Amino acid sequence: MKVTLSPGGRLAVLSAAFAGLLFDGFELGLMPLASLSVSKDLLGAAYTPTLGGDWFARFTAALMLGAAIGGIVLGSLGDRLGRARAMGISILFYSIFAGIGAHVHSQEQMLVLRFLVGLGVGGVWPNAVALVAECWPDRARPTVAGLMGAAINAGILLLSQIAQVWPVTAEAWRWLFQLAAAPAVLGLGVIFFLPESPAWLASRGQRTGNKPATPLRELFNPPLLKTTLVGIMLGSIPLVGAWAASKWMIPWADKIGGATQANYKAMTQGWWAFGAILGSVAGAYIANALGRRRSYFLISLGSLTLTVAMFQLTAPLLPSFFPVVFAQGLVATLFFGWLPLYLPELFPTHVRATGSGLSYNVGRFATAGGVLAAGYVFTAFGGSYPSVGTAAALIYGLGMVVIWFAPDTARKSLSE
Repeated sequence: MKVTLSPGGRLAVLSAAFAGLLFDGFELGLMPLASLSVSKDLLGAAYTPTLGGDWFARFTAALMLGAAIGGIVLGSLGDRLGRARAMGISILFYSIFAGIGAHVHSQEQMLVLRFLVGLGVGGVWPNAVALVAECWPDRARPTVAGLMGAAINAGILLLSQIAQVWPVTAEAWRWLFQLAAAPAVLGLGVIFFLPESPAWLASRGQRTGNKPATPLRELFNPPLLKTTLVGIMLGSIPLVGAWAASKWMIPWADKIGGATQANYKAMTQGWWAFGAILGSVAGAYIANALGRRRSYFLISLGSLTLTVAMFQLTAPLLPSFFPVVFAQGLVATLFFGWLPLYLPELFPTHVRATGSGLSYNVGRFATAGGVLAAGYVFTAFGGSYPSVGTAAALIYGLGMVVIWFAPDTARKSLSE
């Protein structure tokens, strides 16, 4: 007999998952906004603009490495202990360690904490997406997938608006990390009060006593091996593009515009995040309307074009900068509405959180490497933000090829 949640239960799941991902986005947007201010304060007289950019790359790589590990480990935990419980644990991870960041006294301490924050950041996404996808009917999935994609960028937008009112500077940045600890209350609520996925509960009951292979082992053996590899590639490309390419616009804006407007970097992040929210919501609908493969190809093409345009055809303080940043944010984040719709369709229920988490978060290993490589390119190019952003944008061209090896899942139902 198929068990479903009440309408109130479904709304509670959607609200908690949206909030968990919103604060996830707050954590993701924190260091692009605060990195140079943190480095100026902690490095003191040793600070240089090139060294600041290098440390930005290190902080980002540490977060991505942690997120990659957290997405796999805590995603797998969601298939073992339940989506809701694993999501709550992930929220506690990113909240507590972000809050400790308010008390660091060296760059190295902050680097370790960004890795630990990343564990939680990576764990929230696969569990939130699997939980919502399994609790809502198939006809609602484009809408809820769009909301899941938009939640992270809503967090980035929220952060940018706060930072416009209270600018983040070398003299005042610790308050931001104290604020980032607040979602710990949400994490506790999710662990103790949020209902679990009926599909996961049924799957657990059906598999009792069968001694199945661990989710990771099953994903890397036939018949799921090819599906897993395709999922990893499709999840990796948008993440590498976002962090190794487009996120360089924030410290670039800070370097050029920050000298005359302390909140210019926050304004830049706000324009990008506003476009990103619209793009994340629209991505699932576009995938539904145009088909999974065609839409991914067009999103890749648009992201490549607009990212190169952002770094080569405009610059901070020019009138065209904010409109191009908005457009790039809109198009490049269509992926993040596409992925919550597509990735759960690739995997059966008993490995869905692990498979989705693996696909999305292995990309963060590649992102960590890509960001570090971009940091070396940044130094080699003499601290040129346009050069490093343009070079990293080429990753989107790979997406135009990989998508044609992916299965078409448009007619697949998640009801099992």
